[in-house]
Amino acid sequence: MRLAELESVIEAILFVTGEAVSLGTIADAINMDKATTKAIINTLADKYLSEKRGMQIIEIDGAYQMCTAPECFEFIRNLYKTPQKQGLTQALLETLAIIAYKQPITKAQIEEVRGVNADHAVYKLTEKGLVQEVGRLDVPGRPILFGTTTEFLRFFGFKSTNELPPLDEGISLSDDELDGIMKDS
Repeated sequence: MRLAELESVIEAILFVTGEAVSLGTIADAINMDKATTKAIINTLADKYLSEKRGMQIIEIDGAYQMCTAPECFEFIRNLYKTPQKQGLTQALLETLAIIAYKQPITKAQIEEVRGVNADHAVYKLTEKGLVQEVGRLDVPGRPILFGTTTEFLRFFGFKSTNELPPLDEGISLSDDELDGIMKDS
């Protein structure tokens, strides 16, 4: 197959699935090795970006997905006249950050960090598809362990959780200092 034909097949695979497809699955489908397949996908993704197309190919945790270009979102939303998604509250963002950085983590561990009940926050994050059950802790009662999802990666534009900004472990702020920072931002 010529390069243009391979690009067309990859484009069709990503379009039809509508979800992230692993590099290995795409490579198998076009009978190519992973390195060559990745190069073709990257070339195709670069074409979409340079031509400022309405679609783009993004990498999510070692897989690829075709999605709408961010600059087209408002127009699509207008087309369907759907209300904008509810954002995440401060409590949900705090809980999500704890889960993202400390995963896998139990609800009790989240509550220990936040100092408040996490039932509602974990429920809402699970409902939004940003958090999921990833197992059970091997202790009496076998509490559920939570972790982030590929939807979390998509929502925040990360390829993997390795792209989370590093935390400054040594920094400790008082409540007054924290309030001052929050007012400034």
